[in-house]
Amino acid sequence: MGKRAIYGSDSFTIKETMIGDHQVYLTASVTGKDADPQKICQQIYQQILQILARDKMEIVHERLFGSIALKEEILAVRNDILSRDHHEKELPFTYIQGQPYWGRGFAGVQLRAVNPVKNGDIVWTIYDGQIPCGRCWRRSGTTYIMLQNIHGVTAISAGRKDYRDQARLMFEKANTLLVNQGASYLNVVRTWIYLKDILQWYAGFNQVRNEMYQQFKLIPSNGNQQPPETIYLPASTGIMGDNALDAASVMDVLAIIPGSTNNIIIKHETGVRQKSPYRYGSAFSRAVRITEQDITHVMLSGTAAIDETGHSLFPGDARGQIQKTLEVVGKLVEKEGASLKDICEATVFLKRPEDIDEYYHIMADWDLTDLPSVVVIADVCRAELLFELDAVVALSNTNLKQ
Repeated sequence: MGKRAIYGSDSFTIKETMIGDHQVYLTASVTGKDADPQKICQQIYQQILQILARDKMEIVHERLFGSIALKEEILAVRNDILSRDHHEKELPFTYIQGQPYWGRGFAGVQLRAVNPVKNGDIVWTIYDGQIPCGRCWRRSGTTYIMLQNIHGVTAISAGRKDYRDQARLMFEKANTLLVNQGASYLNVVRTWIYLKDILQWYAGFNQVRNEMYQQFKLIPSNGNQQPPETIYLPASTGIMGDNALDAASVMDVLAIIPGSTNNIIIKHETGVRQKSPYRYGSAFSRAVRITEQDITHVMLSGTAAIDETGHSLFPGDARGQIQKTLEVVGKLVEKEGASLKDICEATVFLKRPEDIDEYYHIMADWDLTDLPSVVVIADVCRAELLFELDAVVALSNTNLKQ
C-alpha cells in the first residue's frame, strides 16, 4: 500500500494514504455518535488543512456524507476552514445524505488531492455557468477530469417527478461539460451515482443509462450483439443517496485524456467471482485499472453479494453478505496484484443500522480494522441486499505484486 498515517480522537479518525510523492487520499470517519457535528467537522477539516498545507496539495475530489438537515451548518464550517489557507473560495464538492448508523449526524469525508510539481502540471476548476462543478489536473501529460454533484435539476425540470427525464439530463450535462474540456463520455473511467428512492426506480435508471450509453457510443446498437465482457464500460457505484436539491440522481464522474506519449494504460475488468453486470442490464464494469508510469489505481465498483448469474446471495443474512462481498472484492484486487489492505478509500453501505456490530466484527476477523472507509446507512439496489462496498486501490508500481 502507499504510506499510511492515522490521525484523530475518540470521535473521529482520518486515514491518510500517500501514493508516490504527489498524490494523497484522505478518509475521515466520524465514530462519536454523541459528538457535536459542527465541532467534529471543524476538527476534521483543521487536520485536513494541515496535511494539505504540509505537502502543498490541491483538492481534486471531495465528498461529504451526512444528514441533509445538517448540510448548511457542516458546509459553513468546511468553507471557513478551507478559506484560511488561500484555497479557492469555491471548490466543488458533493454532499450526499449518508447518515451514520446512529441516525441524524455527520458520517465523514472522502478527499483526494494532488501536488502538481512537474513542469506542465496544473490544477484548475471547471464551471457550469457560475457554479464550480469539477476539477481538472494535468500530470505527466495526461489530463484528469473530475466532475462533481452533476444532476438533472434545471429551471424546467425542477419539481418534476419524472426521474428518468432528470437522469437523462444528468448524463447529457456530464457529457457537455466533458466536451467543453476536450473530452467526451468515451473518456469516462468511473462514476459514483446516488439515487433518490433507489428501490422504486433502479430498473428504470438502468434503462436510461443504457440508452444514454448507446447514444454516447459506449454500448453497441441493439443490432450489434457482442459479449458483455468485451464491451468497455466505466466502473460505477449506484446506491441510495438523497441530496439537498431533491434531484432524482446526482453523480461524480472521473474521465481521463491520455497524453500524446501514451504513458497511461486503461483497462476495464469484468470480475473474477462475478461476471459483467451488463449481462443483467446494468452498464458498468466491475473495476477499471489505470496504470501510469509510477502509480496504479484500481477503481472498484459498488459490490454486493451477487453470484455469477446476477442472483442475490444470503437474503436476510448480513454476515453472509458481508463475507461474500469481501471475498469477491479480495479476489478481484488479487488479480490486479494487490490486496484488500491496499484499499486507500472505501464507502461502506449498510441497509440496517443494527448490522453495524456484525460488520465491525467481520472486519476485525479479516484484519481490516484500519480500512479507510466511511460507513453510512443506505438502501442497496435490491430490497434483499443488505450490504455494499465500493473502493479505490492505489499503490506505487514499485510495490505492485507482479
